[in-house]
Amino acid sequence: MAELYDEIGVGYRARRRPDPRLAAAITRALGETETVVNVGAGAGSYEPADRSVVAVEPAMTMIRQRSAGSAPVVQASATELPFRDGGFAAALAVLTVHHWPDKNRGLDELGRVARRRVVVVTWDPLDFSFWLVDDYFPELAAIDRQICPAIEEFRRALGHIEVYPLPIPHDCVDGFLGAYWRRPPTGVGRTHTWTRACAARSRRSRR
Repeated sequence: MAELYDEIGVGYRARRRPDPRLAAAITRALGETETVVNVGAGAGSYEPADRSVVAVEPAMTMIRQRSAGSAPVVQASATELPFRDGGFAAALAVLTVHHWPDKNRGLDELGRVARRRVVVVTWDPLDFSFWLVDDYFPELAAIDRQICPAIEEFRRALGHIEVYPLPIPHDCVDGFLGAYWRRPPTGVGRTHTWTRACAARSRRSRR
């Protein structure tokens, strides 16, 4: 993953701008947890500003794009988090799990370091349809089914989870693929009602 984003991550911060409505939903999902580890943090999108955060990112290209004054960052992989068991109240992973080299191990690591809650923003490849992909890039759907864990895989790794739809506004300012459902890339036109990601939240007992 580090090698991939060291190659394609140039200019990532300009394309991936946090949308305040999605940020608010993520903050609500984190609840009153006072410390958060943001795994696969990239350039720092969606890191809550109202609590202590430590970011984890393997790619130096992404780390260099983090804003001055953003959360401290550790260069490490999701599959080997360099923290003690239960070292954070919550773990956060936003649109990143599908990139991990060993997804099951990475999810285990989230559960190991978070003593109260794990929040993951993802999409379920078994229950996901998006016109831009279906009509123009069907190969992407096939790739997603191979690399993106289904919700049941999160349940097996984290135990009891709660899954919430995350509506994507038509004027979402972020640049992930699903954000383009009503502002498609140049040369592609059609409208759609809305699309959504899934926020899978695991409530963990205190240790």
